Amino acid sequence: MINSGESNVRKYNTVNRRIFILSVAKGIVFVGILAKLFSLQINENKKYLTLSDKNRLREWRLPPVRGEFEDYFGKIIAGNTKAYQLHVVPEQVEDFKYLMVRLKTILPLSDNKFSKIIKRKNQQKPWETLIISENLSWDQFSKVNFYLHELSGAKPVLSVARSYPYKENYTHVLGYVAQASQRDLVNNVIIKNKHVPGLRVGKSGLEKKFEDDLIGTNSVQRYEVNAYGKRINQVDFKEGQKGKKIRLTVDTEIQKFCNELLADKAGSISVMDIFTGEIIAMHSSPSFDPNLFLYGISVEDWKSIRENPLKPLINKTISGLYSPGSTIKPIVALSALENNVISPNFKVRCTGKIEMYGQTYHCWKEKGHGVVDLRTAIKRSCDSYFYEMSRRLGVDRLNVTATRFGLGNKVLSNYYFEEKKGLVPSTKWKKDNLGKGWVLGETLITGIGQGYIQTTPLQLCMMTAQLANGGFKIFPKITVNKKQDSLEKIKYKMLESLNTVEKNDSSIIRTAEEFFKPDEKKYNKLFRNQENVKFVLDAMFASTNEWGGTSYRSRIDDPKYQFAGKTGTAQVKKITEIQRELDLDIAQIPYKERDHAWYIAFGPYKNPRYALSVFIEHGGSGSSVAAPLAKKLIKKVIDRHEEREKIRKNNLIEI
Repeated sequence: MINSGESNVRKYNTVNRRIFILSVAKGIVFVGILAKLFSLQINENKKYLTLSDKNRLREWRLPPVRGEFEDYFGKIIAGNTKAYQLHVVPEQVEDFKYLMVRLKTILPLSDNKFSKIIKRKNQQKPWETLIISENLSWDQFSKVNFYLHELSGAKPVLSVARSYPYKENYTHVLGYVAQASQRDLVNNVIIKNKHVPGLRVGKSGLEKKFEDDLIGTNSVQRYEVNAYGKRINQVDFKEGQKGKKIRLTVDTEIQKFCNELLADKAGSISVMDIFTGEIIAMHSSPSFDPNLFLYGISVEDWKSIRENPLKPLINKTISGLYSPGSTIKPIVALSALENNVISPNFKVRCTGKIEMYGQTYHCWKEKGHGVVDLRTAIKRSCDSYFYEMSRRLGVDRLNVTATRFGLGNKVLSNYYFEEKKGLVPSTKWKKDNLGKGWVLGETLITGIGQGYIQTTPLQLCMMTAQLANGGFKIFPKITVNKKQDSLEKIKYKMLESLNTVEKNDSSIIRTAEEFFKPDEKKYNKLFRNQENVKFVLDAMFASTNEWGGTSYRSRIDDPKYQFAGKTGTAQVKKITEIQRELDLDIAQIPYKERDHAWYIAFGPYKNPRYALSVFIEHGGSGSSVAAPLAKKLIKKVIDRHEEREKIRKNNLIEI
């Protein structure tokens, strides 16, 4: 028998053990809770504090203020203007549908716009800003403020918007801005980081090129909200920084004048400093008002621009590719002289046409020019002479010279993504691209600027500038950079290059790859014998200023404005014998079949400083259409020269 006392002792011990185990377990749990509390309080304090702040604090970001563009003289050509807007933060609105219905009675909100706002609201987060209107009038803005006590969650905002004060004058130079797209966000991390509803970014031209510099930084307001998302008070405000100001080399007065000259015409005008490479003006016509794109272009306006047969969306100056016509002849002549194919005294009898290998090639003058030498051939633009000279020269040697003077190469590729390269053909090019051999007839028509050869108006302007400065390479630019060489230093470097020795003195040129090194700013000579360049310039003077020259009627006798140039008429359709006999007036020819009109020039002749190219698409004769415009333009450019030099001499900008 077990003693009852022993039994009680056992029960007591069992109870004590259980109590002890439970106590230990409780102690462990308690210690665990303490450890967790310690961890939450100390180790994870920041994490939960951050989460708390996220629930408590909101950020309201405004679009950054975009940097400005100004011209050479400091005029704002792309700036910012006041914009009266209405924003809504949905989570701060008690009854969003009521708010929208009320706003519809106050503002001119169409049913379509009403639906779009509702859709956007459902697609974004409740604390994100919803823009009801980006461009309110002052009366509408005032009306919203008057009824603001009834509009819970609505925010009238005084913001800024892009403004182009000169409208169509600078469209193709500057480009335009529009609502940032999903593609913009994907392709540019800076845009992505600064994106807010209503952000406008560059879509073309310099606006797109300098987007990262222009965009600026957001203004940010942080405020506290309650559990219902209602705003309690502002915590802090960080003022955003305006984007950079960019100064261009262009002259607004000349740019506007170019627009006037090209009124109702499709074409392009370029003006360039022959030493510094500064773009003085660069206008493509027709143009359009870039302000139309700021708040979303209307269907009617977009249709009007897109369906315009004169193609205002194309920047013809840098993206239009055209046969240069007779404007190529100075380079053809220079190439022939440099390669010792002919001498200046070489003569050809022009009868109005020339027969070669069973083919007939016509001169523009039906009855011919008679016996002409090289100077006269350039002066009168004799095609027959250039047929014979091109035959002796060959297309490959012409390709080398033309390439060296900038044809077939982009001029402002550092600034414009949309610029096209053009083409100066060669035997190798045709074999590689068309799989066919070169034929003699193609050489002949290339020599008068027809056939495969394609150039941009700006390329011809650069070609002319490099002839006018004596035959030296320049570096075209459209932005002012204080680190650029001074005019005196540029001229010194050009003269210094006269002492350099070519790798192969038996040839005019090194390879294009060697010559066009983007990082090497050398004002290399583009010739072997500068006398050849001088000869060509003299012939261009004769073409404009001597009787019988193709642009004689557009001459200026005053030495201050006297200039030299070369006309060009580029066929867009082969002329049949019947059409040649009919000798139709330009008005009788369908627009799309009319010749392109060209003129290149430089001046003042005695002390050249500026080069220009004038191009009129389907304009007809270069001598009758393009040259008279150049006459007006050169006077304007020279008259503005003194004002431009004042800025340089006063050290307002350092070049």
